[in-house]
Amino acid sequence: MRAAPTMWRWPAAAAAAWLLLAVLLSAVAATGAEYVKYKDPTQPIGERVDDLLSRMTLAEKIGQMSQIERANASSSVIQKYFVGSVLSGGGSVPSEKATAAQWQQVVTKMQKAALKTRLGIPILYGIDAVHGNNNVYNATIFPHNVGLGATRDPKLVKRIGHATALESRATGIPYAFAPCVAVCRDPRWGRCYESYSEETKLVQLMASAIVPGLQGDPPANHPKGTPFVAGPMNVAGCAKHYVGDGGTRRGINENNTVLSFHDLMRIHMPPYDDAVIKGVASVMISYSSWNGVKMHENRFLVTDMLKNKMHFRGFVITDWQAVDRITTPPHQHYYHSIQETIHAGIDMVMIPYDYPEFVADLTSQVSKGTIRMDRINDAVSRILRVKFAMGLFENPFPDHRLTGELGHKEHREIAREAVRKSLVLLKNGKGGQKPVLPLSKKASKILVAGSHAHNLGFQCGGWTKSWQGQGGNNITAGTTILEAIKSAVGNTTVIDHAEHPDKSSIAKDASEYEYAVVVVGEPPYAETAGDNQNLTIPSPGPEVIKDVCGLVKCVVVLVSGRPLVVEPYIGSMDALVAAWLPGTEGHGVADVLFGDYGFTGKLPRTWFKAVDQLPMNYGDKRYDPLFPFGFGLTTKPTSQS
Repeated sequence: MRAAPTMWRWPAAAAAAWLLLAVLLSAVAATGAEYVKYKDPTQPIGERVDDLLSRMTLAEKIGQMSQIERANASSSVIQKYFVGSVLSGGGSVPSEKATAAQWQQVVTKMQKAALKTRLGIPILYGIDAVHGNNNVYNATIFPHNVGLGATRDPKLVKRIGHATALESRATGIPYAFAPCVAVCRDPRWGRCYESYSEETKLVQLMASAIVPGLQGDPPANHPKGTPFVAGPMNVAGCAKHYVGDGGTRRGINENNTVLSFHDLMRIHMPPYDDAVIKGVASVMISYSSWNGVKMHENRFLVTDMLKNKMHFRGFVITDWQAVDRITTPPHQHYYHSIQETIHAGIDMVMIPYDYPEFVADLTSQVSKGTIRMDRINDAVSRILRVKFAMGLFENPFPDHRLTGELGHKEHREIAREAVRKSLVLLKNGKGGQKPVLPLSKKASKILVAGSHAHNLGFQCGGWTKSWQGQGGNNITAGTTILEAIKSAVGNTTVIDHAEHPDKSSIAKDASEYEYAVVVVGEPPYAETAGDNQNLTIPSPGPEVIKDVCGLVKCVVVLVSGRPLVVEPYIGSMDALVAAWLPGTEGHGVADVLFGDYGFTGKLPRTWFKAVDQLPMNYGDKRYDPLFPFGFGLTTKPTSQS
């Protein structure tokens, strides 16, 4: 990562804060105005929080606890409800190809509205920047977490975190709903690609790197659990989804995780503890349940464990419309859901559309004493603590000088490096023949086939420009694998490309093809839509593999968010590469296929033989994988001048 310009560094911001204080004191002396402690950046954060809290009405406090959707966040709504936070849901954008400057204009307008309220508390704008600032056109899209787990490179992951922070700040957004620190124990889960690994220690390693990448490195003496955001080039992070979401039965999203307390603590809790130690600003609660109790109403895990035992002092936020989902008959009522959620220890409630009802119901319950005021004060104190810690009161507006960080060349180079290091070589050669990889750049004629060879949207996967993701090459700026292959080979190499080539045409030219690259995999998906109980390669992938690999020496590149069933086809392949969901920088795939760099990635997940083995994880008594956790063949770089 290039060094930040001196003017951006936190000491400069601190100097600006002192200048602001001097101006403030000067104005107070000249006008006789009241000195307001919470506006004084030189005061301890705790004292600023207490001072501001003491001035707030119940309506202003409940406003801070409310997070609404961008589409609803008009200036009048922000001012009427004292809205404390706004989010963009997946695909919620000002316009399809909105520039960084246009995003900044949207955030600035909202911020101006918030600052016009009686106490002038700035809003906190959040976005699902889970593999780059992925809602925004032209952003760098990094490999999804499962691919980063394959790199085993925490320093790289930290750099990705900082690049993501810069690209988020480029659009004026200071809060990212990342990282996901789930430990996915069953690849049938539709969010498995958001997990670094099935193995707790690997998830811990990556969580400990990504949080300071996003937020900055806390000082050595920083109190455990206290939120830390280094300055205006960093963003507030969010560890999610607390806790056990990766362990649900049969990998069904939002389902029940059936585990003893000991196993919940051993498998799923450690990454949260690491995130808390690193000063993560917020923690998002999971839709799922633990032993039949919804996490959003689990006071024991949210308050007793996270807040009290783990000393977390940031704020706890719900998932999207989670209040609507937590209760079951006979208490299937929104009013009761709010009571249970707030009582459990939730501080900020993601209510994209139902904010008027939420505000009215919560106000009523506090007024009646159903919800205690000290619970409200605890929630608001935590939210304000994060806002003060990240310097939002001193720097509420986007910085137009950062717009150039979106899709910056250096960030794309980091992403390309991540792609190279994430690729896992599962097979290289068959029947005692010599290895196929690396491929020759000087081949006279090659075939590139498969649905994923020239489809940027498929390459990026879910949570890219929209919630579920989408196919096509116009979703954002990037390089497909086919384009990367064309760039890598010599000018005289003829490349035939077809998504599903006719078998007879392959047979006709088979003797002319030196090799084929077959790129197949899953279409984009997210969350429940991605739950899959069979995990087969979608059609026509198997047919393309069969037709091509039966006639031409072939390398199969599998683009997927998890291991898929490959055993029926692997015998026909000369080589097999797990590419995961590499993102926008397809050059990283070609870099390794053609030997500019060697294969180094290691499986972050067990590769099963058949789905009836699932769940099967490293360390289980019955462990009979096709490829074990940590497997990965290596190659050395070659010189092909």
